[in-house]
Amino acid sequence: MTGIGEAVRAYLPGLALLAGGAVAATLVADAVPGLQPLVVAVGIGVGLGNTVGIPEIAEPGVSADKLFLETGIVLLGAAVAVEEFLAAGPTVLGLVVAVVAGGLLFAEVVARGLFRIGSPTSSLLAAGASICGVSAVVAIGRVLDARGTAITFAAATILLFDAATLVAFPLAGEWLGLTGRQFGVWAGVSMFSTGPVAAAGFAYSPEAGQWATVTKLARNSLLGGVAVAYSLAYAARSAADPGVRRLWAEFPKFLLGFLAVAAVANSGLLSPAALASIGRVSDALFALAFVGLGLSIRVDDMRAVGAAPVGAVLVHLLAVSAVALAAVRWLL
Repeated sequence: MTGIGEAVRAYLPGLALLAGGAVAATLVADAVPGLQPLVVAVGIGVGLGNTVGIPEIAEPGVSADKLFLETGIVLLGAAVAVEEFLAAGPTVLGLVVAVVAGGLLFAEVVARGLFRIGSPTSSLLAAGASICGVSAVVAIGRVLDARGTAITFAAATILLFDAATLVAFPLAGEWLGLTGRQFGVWAGVSMFSTGPVAAAGFAYSPEAGQWATVTKLARNSLLGGVAVAYSLAYAARSAADPGVRRLWAEFPKFLLGFLAVAAVANSGLLSPAALASIGRVSDALFALAFVGLGLSIRVDDMRAVGAAPVGAVLVHLLAVSAVALAAVRWLL
Protein backbone atom coordinates (compact mmCIF):
# COMPACT_ATOMS: atom_id res chain seq x y z
CA MET A 1 0.00 0.00 0.00
CA THR A 2 2.91 2.32 0.74
CA GLY A 3 4.17 1.92 -2.82
CA ILE A 4 0.76 2.74 -4.25
CA GLY A 5 0.50 5.80 -2.02
CA GLU A 6 3.88 7.07 -3.17
CA ALA A 7 2.92 6.53 -6.82
CA VAL A 8 -0.29 8.50 -6.33
CA ARG A 9 1.55 11.33 -4.56
CA ALA A 10 3.98 11.53 -7.47
CA TYR A 11 1.08 12.40 -9.78
CA LEU A 12 -0.59 14.97 -7.53
CA PRO A 13 1.50 18.09 -8.41
CA GLY A 14 0.99 17.61 -12.13
CA LEU A 15 -2.71 16.85 -11.75
CA ALA A 16 -3.08 19.96 -9.60
CA LEU A 17 -1.39 22.00 -12.34
CA LEU A 18 -3.77 20.63 -14.99
CA ALA A 19 -6.80 21.15 -12.75
CA GLY A 20 -5.78 24.72 -11.91
CA GLY A 21 -5.37 25.54 -15.58
CA ALA A 22 -8.72 23.95 -16.46
CA VAL A 23 -10.57 25.87 -13.73
CA ALA A 24 -8.92 29.13 -14.78
CA ALA A 25 -9.85 28.47 -18.42
CA THR A 26 -13.49 27.84 -17.49
CA LEU A 27 -13.69 31.03 -15.41
CA VAL A 28 -12.15 33.15 -18.16
CA ALA A 29 -14.41 31.65 -20.84
CA ASP A 30 -17.49 32.22 -18.66
CA ALA A 31 -16.49 35.85 -18.19
CA VAL A 32 -15.97 36.52 -21.91
CA PRO A 33 -18.98 35.62 -24.10
CA GLY A 34 -18.11 33.58 -27.17
CA LEU A 35 -14.70 32.50 -25.88
CA GLN A 36 -14.09 28.75 -26.05
CA PRO A 37 -12.83 27.13 -22.79
CA LEU A 38 -10.59 24.72 -24.70
CA VAL A 39 -8.87 27.59 -26.50
CA VAL A 40 -8.21 29.30 -23.17
CA ALA A 41 -6.98 26.01 -21.68
CA VAL A 42 -4.45 25.62 -24.49
CA GLY A 43 -3.44 29.27 -24.13
CA ILE A 44 -2.79 28.85 -20.42
CA GLY A 45 -0.73 25.73 -21.07
CA VAL A 46 1.27 27.41 -23.85
CA GLY A 47 1.93 30.44 -21.64
CA LEU A 48 3.21 28.34 -18.75
CA GLY A 49 5.15 25.92 -20.95
CA ASN A 50 6.99 28.66 -22.82
CA THR A 51 7.78 30.83 -19.80
CA VAL A 52 8.38 28.84 -16.63
CA GLY A 53 8.26 25.39 -18.24
CA ILE A 54 6.98 22.23 -16.59
CA PRO A 55 8.43 21.73 -13.11
CA GLU A 56 10.13 18.36 -12.78
CA ILE A 57 7.90 17.44 -9.86
CA ALA A 58 4.81 17.98 -12.06
CA GLU A 59 5.92 15.92 -15.06
CA PRO A 60 4.34 12.57 -14.01
CA GLY A 61 0.91 14.11 -13.48
CA VAL A 62 1.05 16.26 -16.61
CA SER A 63 1.82 13.14 -18.65
CA ALA A 64 -1.68 11.87 -17.74
CA ASP A 65 -3.19 14.32 -20.24
CA LYS A 66 -3.37 11.57 -22.89
CA LEU A 67 -5.45 9.41 -20.54
CA PHE A 68 -7.84 12.30 -19.95
CA LEU A 69 -8.07 12.90 -23.70
CA GLU A 70 -8.85 9.26 -24.49
CA THR A 71 -11.42 9.01 -21.69
CA GLY A 72 -13.07 12.23 -22.86
CA ILE A 73 -13.32 10.82 -26.38
CA VAL A 74 -14.88 7.61 -25.05
CA LEU A 75 -17.52 9.61 -23.18
CA LEU A 76 -18.07 11.75 -26.28
CA GLY A 77 -19.91 8.74 -27.66
CA ALA A 78 -22.87 9.72 -25.48
CA ALA A 79 -23.40 12.74 -27.75
CA VAL A 80 -23.96 10.56 -30.84
CA ALA A 81 -27.69 10.52 -31.51
CA VAL A 82 -28.82 7.92 -34.03
CA GLU A 83 -32.41 9.19 -33.79
CA GLU A 84 -31.28 12.62 -34.99
CA PHE A 85 -29.48 10.97 -37.91
CA LEU A 86 -32.60 9.07 -38.96
CA ALA A 87 -34.88 12.06 -38.36
CA ALA A 88 -33.14 14.03 -41.08
CA GLY A 89 -34.74 11.91 -43.80
CA PRO A 90 -33.19 9.96 -46.69
CA THR A 91 -32.48 12.96 -48.92
CA VAL A 92 -30.65 14.90 -46.24
CA LEU A 93 -28.89 11.76 -44.99
CA GLY A 94 -27.60 11.02 -48.47
CA LEU A 95 -26.36 14.59 -48.77
CA VAL A 96 -24.66 14.40 -45.35
CA VAL A 97 -22.83 11.16 -46.19
CA ALA A 98 -21.78 12.44 -49.62
CA VAL A 99 -20.51 15.76 -48.25
CA VAL A 100 -18.57 14.12 -45.39
CA ALA A 101 -16.97 11.46 -47.61
CA GLY A 102 -16.23 13.84 -50.47
CA GLY A 103 -15.11 16.60 -48.11
CA LEU A 104 -12.62 14.34 -46.35
CA LEU A 105 -11.02 13.23 -49.60
CA PHE A 106 -11.02 16.75 -51.05
CA ALA A 107 -9.51 18.27 -47.91
CA GLU A 108 -6.75 15.65 -47.82
CA VAL A 109 -5.89 16.28 -51.48
CA VAL A 110 -5.90 20.07 -51.06
CA ALA A 111 -3.86 20.01 -47.85
CA ARG A 112 -1.27 17.54 -49.08
CA GLY A 113 -1.10 18.42 -52.78
CA LEU A 114 -1.77 22.16 -52.93
CA PHE A 115 -0.45 23.36 -49.56
CA ARG A 116 2.17 20.65 -48.90
CA ILE A 117 0.83 19.88 -45.42
CA GLY A 118 1.97 16.47 -44.26
CA SER A 119 0.14 13.91 -42.19
CA PRO A 120 -1.30 13.78 -39.62
CA THR A 121 -2.00 17.55 -39.74
CA SER A 122 -3.75 17.19 -43.10
CA SER A 123 -6.04 14.52 -41.64
CA LEU A 124 -6.83 16.64 -38.57
CA LEU A 125 -7.85 19.58 -40.75
CA ALA A 126 -9.91 17.31 -43.01
CA ALA A 127 -11.74 15.75 -40.08
CA GLY A 128 -12.39 19.07 -38.34
CA ALA A 129 -13.76 20.68 -41.48
CA SER A 130 -15.74 17.66 -42.68
CA ILE A 131 -17.30 16.20 -39.53
CA CYS A 132 -17.70 18.12 -36.28
CA GLY A 133 -15.05 20.75 -35.77
CA VAL A 134 -12.76 20.63 -32.74
CA SER A 135 -14.28 17.37 -31.43
CA ALA A 136 -13.23 15.62 -34.64
CA VAL A 137 -9.76 17.17 -34.50
CA VAL A 138 -9.30 15.86 -30.96
CA ALA A 139 -10.68 12.40 -31.70
CA ILE A 140 -8.77 11.84 -34.94
CA GLY A 141 -5.66 13.39 -33.44
CA ARG A 142 -5.63 10.85 -30.63
CA VAL A 143 -6.38 8.02 -33.06
CA LEU A 144 -3.36 9.00 -35.14
CA ASP A 145 -1.20 9.75 -32.07
CA ALA A 146 -0.64 13.29 -33.37
CA ARG A 147 1.63 15.73 -31.55
CA GLY A 148 0.07 18.40 -29.37
CA THR A 149 1.24 21.11 -31.75
CA ALA A 150 -0.60 19.57 -34.70
CA ILE A 151 -3.83 19.09 -32.74
CA THR A 152 -3.77 22.60 -31.30
CA PHE A 153 -2.98 24.32 -34.59
CA ALA A 154 -5.71 22.39 -36.40
CA ALA A 155 -8.21 23.16 -33.63
CA ALA A 156 -7.30 26.86 -33.69
CA THR A 157 -7.75 26.95 -37.47
CA ILE A 158 -11.20 25.38 -37.21
CA LEU A 159 -12.24 27.81 -34.44
CA LEU A 160 -11.14 30.73 -36.62
CA PHE A 161 -13.53 29.61 -39.34
CA ASP A 162 -16.28 28.92 -36.80
CA ALA A 163 -16.22 32.62 -35.90
CA ALA A 164 -16.13 33.77 -39.52
CA THR A 165 -18.90 31.48 -40.80
CA LEU A 166 -21.19 32.33 -37.89
CA VAL A 167 -21.40 35.84 -39.33
CA ALA A 168 -21.02 35.09 -43.03
CA PHE A 169 -23.54 32.28 -43.51
CA PRO A 170 -26.72 34.08 -42.33
CA LEU A 171 -25.78 37.09 -44.46
CA ALA A 172 -25.16 34.86 -47.48
CA GLY A 173 -28.44 33.02 -46.89
CA GLU A 174 -30.39 36.30 -46.91
CA TRP A 175 -28.61 37.47 -50.06
CA LEU A 176 -29.28 34.14 -51.80
CA GLY A 177 -32.94 34.11 -50.73
CA LEU A 178 -32.82 30.62 -49.22
CA THR A 179 -35.83 29.17 -47.43
CA GLY A 180 -35.48 28.20 -43.78
CA ARG A 181 -35.11 24.52 -44.63
CA GLN A 182 -32.61 25.17 -47.41
CA PHE A 183 -30.46 27.39 -45.24
CA GLY A 184 -30.57 25.01 -42.28
CA VAL A 185 -29.43 22.01 -44.31
CA TRP A 186 -26.81 24.09 -46.13
CA ALA A 187 -25.33 25.36 -42.86
CA GLY A 188 -25.59 21.89 -41.32
CA VAL A 189 -23.46 20.25 -44.02
CA SER A 190 -21.06 23.14 -44.67
CA MET A 191 -20.12 24.81 -41.37
CA PHE A 192 -17.80 23.07 -38.94
CA SER A 193 -18.76 23.00 -35.23
CA THR A 194 -22.20 22.27 -33.77
CA GLY A 195 -22.55 25.44 -31.68
CA PRO A 196 -21.98 27.92 -34.52
CA VAL A 197 -24.20 25.85 -36.84
CA ALA A 198 -27.14 25.98 -34.42
CA ALA A 199 -26.54 29.66 -33.67
CA ALA A 200 -26.40 30.59 -37.36
CA GLY A 201 -29.53 28.54 -38.07
CA PHE A 202 -31.68 30.08 -35.35
CA ALA A 203 -30.36 33.54 -36.23
CA TYR A 204 -31.81 32.96 -39.71
CA SER A 205 -35.18 31.56 -38.60
CA PRO A 206 -36.65 28.99 -36.17
CA GLU A 207 -37.18 26.52 -39.03
CA ALA A 208 -33.62 27.02 -40.23
CA GLY A 209 -32.34 26.44 -36.69
CA GLN A 210 -34.17 23.14 -36.37
CA TRP A 211 -32.93 21.85 -39.74
CA ALA A 212 -29.40 23.08 -39.12
CA THR A 213 -29.23 21.29 -35.76
CA VAL A 214 -30.68 18.00 -37.01
CA THR A 215 -28.46 17.99 -40.10
CA LYS A 216 -25.35 18.81 -38.09
CA LEU A 217 -26.07 16.10 -35.50
CA ALA A 218 -26.53 13.60 -38.33
CA ARG A 219 -23.12 14.63 -39.61
CA ASN A 220 -21.59 14.33 -36.12
CA SER A 221 -22.80 10.75 -35.83
CA LEU A 222 -20.34 9.73 -38.55
CA LEU A 223 -17.35 10.54 -36.33
CA GLY A 224 -16.96 7.01 -34.95
CA GLY A 225 -16.93 5.38 -38.37
CA VAL A 226 -14.48 7.93 -39.77
CA ALA A 227 -12.19 7.48 -36.76
CA VAL A 228 -12.14 3.71 -37.26
CA ALA A 229 -11.44 4.16 -40.99
CA TYR A 230 -8.54 6.53 -40.33
CA SER A 231 -7.12 4.19 -37.70
CA LEU A 232 -7.18 1.18 -40.01
CA ALA A 233 -5.79 3.18 -42.96
CA TYR A 234 -2.87 4.59 -40.98
CA ALA A 235 -2.16 1.26 -39.28
CA ALA A 236 -2.10 -0.56 -42.62
CA ARG A 237 0.15 2.05 -44.18
CA SER A 238 2.63 2.15 -41.30
CA ALA A 239 2.83 -1.62 -40.76
CA ALA A 240 5.39 -3.63 -42.67
CA ASP A 241 3.05 -6.63 -42.38
CA PRO A 242 -0.52 -5.24 -42.53
CA GLY A 243 -2.12 -8.43 -41.26
CA VAL A 244 -5.03 -8.68 -38.89
CA ARG A 245 -2.83 -9.06 -35.81
CA ARG A 246 -0.72 -6.09 -36.74
CA LEU A 247 -3.79 -3.93 -37.45
CA TRP A 248 -5.27 -4.93 -34.09
CA ALA A 249 -2.02 -4.04 -32.33
CA GLU A 250 -2.00 -0.58 -33.97
CA PHE A 251 -5.75 0.00 -33.52
CA PRO A 252 -6.55 2.51 -30.72
CA LYS A 253 -8.67 0.42 -28.34
CA PHE A 254 -10.41 3.43 -26.78
CA LEU A 255 -12.43 3.78 -30.01
CA LEU A 256 -14.24 0.60 -29.01
CA GLY A 257 -15.21 2.39 -25.81
CA PHE A 258 -16.50 5.32 -27.86
CA LEU A 259 -18.68 2.99 -29.93
CA ALA A 260 -19.87 1.13 -26.80
CA VAL A 261 -20.89 4.36 -25.07
CA ALA A 262 -22.67 5.50 -28.24
CA ALA A 263 -24.57 2.20 -28.34
CA VAL A 264 -25.62 2.50 -24.69
CA ALA A 265 -26.59 6.15 -25.13
CA ASN A 266 -28.89 5.23 -28.03
CA SER A 267 -30.42 2.20 -26.31
CA GLY A 268 -32.67 4.27 -24.06
CA LEU A 269 -31.08 2.91 -20.89
CA LEU A 270 -29.79 6.32 -19.81
CA SER A 271 -31.94 9.31 -18.93
CA PRO A 272 -31.38 12.73 -20.52
CA ALA A 273 -29.97 13.91 -17.19
CA ALA A 274 -27.45 11.07 -17.17
CA LEU A 275 -26.40 11.84 -20.75
CA ALA A 276 -25.99 15.51 -19.83
CA SER A 277 -23.81 14.53 -16.85
CA ILE A 278 -21.62 12.36 -19.09
CA GLY A 279 -21.25 15.31 -21.44
CA ARG A 280 -20.11 17.57 -18.61
CA VAL A 281 -17.54 15.00 -17.46
CA SER A 282 -16.27 14.71 -21.04
CA ASP A 283 -15.92 18.50 -21.27
CA ALA A 284 -14.00 18.59 -17.99
CA LEU A 285 -11.61 15.86 -19.15
CA PHE A 286 -11.00 17.71 -22.41
CA ALA A 287 -10.19 20.87 -20.45
CA LEU A 288 -7.58 18.98 -18.40
CA ALA A 289 -6.16 17.37 -21.53
CA PHE A 290 -5.93 20.65 -23.44
CA VAL A 291 -3.98 22.31 -20.64
CA GLY A 292 -1.57 19.40 -20.97
CA LEU A 293 -1.45 19.82 -24.74
CA GLY A 294 -0.64 23.49 -24.30
CA LEU A 295 2.17 22.68 -21.89
CA SER A 296 3.79 20.47 -24.55
CA ILE A 297 3.66 23.12 -27.28
CA ARG A 298 6.56 25.35 -28.18
CA VAL A 299 5.87 28.65 -29.90
CA ASP A 300 8.78 28.17 -32.30
CA ASP A 301 7.13 25.00 -33.59
CA MET A 302 3.87 26.87 -34.16
CA ARG A 303 5.63 29.58 -36.17
CA ALA A 304 7.15 26.98 -38.45
CA VAL A 305 3.68 25.80 -39.55
CA GLY A 306 2.76 29.10 -41.22
CA ALA A 307 -0.57 30.05 -42.83
CA ALA A 308 -0.93 26.91 -44.93
CA PRO A 309 -3.64 25.29 -42.72
CA VAL A 310 -5.82 28.41 -43.00
CA GLY A 311 -5.48 28.38 -46.78
CA ALA A 312 -6.29 24.67 -47.01
CA VAL A 313 -9.41 24.97 -44.87
CA LEU A 314 -10.55 28.08 -46.77
CA VAL A 315 -10.34 26.25 -50.10
CA HIS A 316 -12.25 23.32 -48.59
CA LEU A 317 -14.97 25.56 -47.15
CA LEU A 318 -15.52 27.48 -50.38
CA ALA A 319 -15.66 24.36 -52.54
CA VAL A 320 -17.82 22.23 -50.23
CA SER A 321 -20.26 25.03 -49.38
CA ALA A 322 -20.69 25.84 -53.10
CA VAL A 323 -21.40 22.22 -54.02
CA ALA A 324 -23.71 21.81 -51.01
CA LEU A 325 -25.58 25.00 -51.93
CA ALA A 326 -26.21 23.73 -55.46
CA ALA A 327 -27.39 20.38 -54.11
CA VAL A 328 -29.68 21.96 -51.51
CA ARG A 329 -31.33 24.24 -54.09
CA TRP A 330 -31.84 21.32 -56.47
CA LEU A 331 -33.04 18.74 -53.93
CA LEU A 332 -34.97 20.92 -51.49
